[in-house]
This record gives sequence, structure tokens and C-alpha cells, in this order.
Amino acid sequence: MLSRVLFRCLLMPLAYLPLWVHYAFSSLAAPVLHRVLRYRLDVVRRNLQAAFPDKSDKERRQIERRYYRHLADLLVEGIYNLRATPRQLLNHYRLCNREVVNRYYEEGQSVILMSSHYNNWEYMVSSLNFQLRHHGVGVGKPISDKGFGYELNKRRTRYGTEVVDQTNVRQVMAWYEEHHVPVAYMMLSDQSPSNPMKSFWTQFLNQDTAFLYGSEHFARKYHYPVIYYEVRKERRGHYAVYFHELCADPDELPEGGITYNYVNKLEHLIKDKPEYWLWSHRRWKLNKKKVIS
Repeated sequence: MLSRVLFRCLLMPLAYLPLWVHYAFSSLAAPVLHRVLRYRLDVVRRNLQAAFPDKSDKERRQIERRYYRHLADLLVEGIYNLRATPRQLLNHYRLCNREVVNRYYEEGQSVILMSSHYNNWEYMVSSLNFQLRHHGVGVGKPISDKGFGYELNKRRTRYGTEVVDQTNVRQVMAWYEEHHVPVAYMMLSDQSPSNPMKSFWTQFLNQDTAFLYGSEHFARKYHYPVIYYEVRKERRGHYAVYFHELCADPDELPEGGITYNYVNKLEHLIKDKPEYWLWSHRRWKLNKKKVIS
């Protein structure tokens, strides 16, 4: 109850501030998060050390500083997103080659959109349903604070995107298949899996890493095309999205091939611009040796 009151009485009024005020606050908040609060600083440094062992301490500290500036921007953009209009979202979040996805709608075909916590993902959740011709469904982990989760998802879905808990996505997919509704399922597949035994293990950023296998599982079950969407930060607050087809027919790839291609794509993006990935996430909680033993 308290979280819902705070959401309505604190976050929502802040969302109506001009965007330049948000970014002014972000510029002040970034060094506070980094140097004063030291928000998950040990996690960030441990992740960067493991991912980039060949970089110098100076290079990793530069990535670290840029990461906290980006993280502060994500926080204020998340607040701004709570009330942003479709026109404002289109101004800040452009889908550059949506025809890659829309052609499947014309064929009555649902698709899986795989991506990651790289650059801004909340704008995609809010605008998915009006930026593409498909019905948009965002699939994710449930938020532990149910009151906060309810309020946040109510704002996320205000323009028609449906948000589905990954524990009941099976029922949702089955229903849309039965009723022949073309759906674009947005799946951020770089989260740490809850079940290591049902994960896809591979080398990622110099480490044995478990990946969620749900995207590939459902693609194979329903013969869905799989498309990676790359989010590029053009300048502060402005993002461009580019779609890259990972596979048109899952049966053409060996088992694990879709997830493997996804991991390679994500790793390439992170190595190119590392500061835009979510380094404060405890991504490598699972140990492959312990799982196997």
C-alpha cells in the first residue's frame, strides 16, 4: 500500500517536470550514485574486471564513470516515461527499419523480439503496441513489490502494450495462437535464469554464462521468426532501434543456435559501447561447475 501511495504522490508528479529538469537532476545524481552512495559499486567493478581482463584499470574506470552517467539518465527517463505521450515517445525512440517486423504481420505471423538491458528498454515497452502493427506483449520477471509493480505496469500498458509475467506466458501464447492474433513478444533475454538446469550455457564476456532459454523454446514450439532489436543511443535522451533477423525458421538452426546467435550479437554491442549495458546487475550469480557437479 505504501509503495502505491509513494508512486502516485511522488513519482507521478515528478514525471510532469520538463525533460531538461530531469537531465539536470541526472547530472547531479550520477556522481552521488557513483561516489557517495557507491550504488552496487563492488558489483560493477567485479563485472567489468571479469568481462574486460585485458583492459587497464584506467580504461575500466572510464567505463565505470560513463556507466553511472548512463544509469542516472535511465532513472530519470524511466520517470519521464510514466507520462510521456505517443508523440514524445516517437521523438525519443525511433524504430528505423520496422518493415523487418511488419512484413510478418502481413503474413499473419507472430514474432519474438529478443533484446537486452542495453540502453533504454522502458520506452520500447510503452511504445511497442503503437510503433509496430503486431499486438505488443512484453514478457518479464514479476516485480517483488506487488503494489509498485501494479502501478508501474498500469503506466507501461496505457497505450495498449500487454505486460505478461514469464510464469504465465505459456497460457498467453497458447490463447493468441488459438485465436490467430499476430503478436510481437518482447523478451529481454540477458537476465540471470532462476533454473540453471534449464538454461543455455555458453561463453559470454570471458565467462561461463547461463542464459534464459525461453525465447528459443517458444520460437521452436510455434515456429516463430526471431528478431534481435538493437538500441543505439544517438545522443542524450534519443535512441534509434534497428531490427536484425536472427532466424526466419527456427528449424533451420541446430538446438541452441538461436540463443547462441543472440549472445554473439549482444556481446558485440557491449564490447563496442560497454557503458550502456546494466553492469550493476548481479548477472553471474550462477556457477557452471557447481551446477554440473
